[in-house]
Amino acid sequence: MVFKTATDRATSSCITLSDIAQACDVSDNTIRRARMKKNGGYRSPPGNWETCLARLARARAGELLALAEELESK
Repeated sequence: MVFKTATDRATSSCITLSDIAQACDVSDNTIRRARMKKNGGYRSPPGNWETCLARLARARAGELLALAEELESK
């Protein structure tokens, strides 16, 4: 595996707020507002946020484990 390819795969495994919004089927803005302090712009997080985030975390962990196995197999 080429260094650039390996580092691209490793760094692309971060979960973004947009990823969370897409997984929860809400807008990016909803996720950003749910992270705010409770003020005029605050919104409650989606009801299924725990399940969505857990699914994303497992998927990304799997991607990183697969990368580690590929790198160590050489």
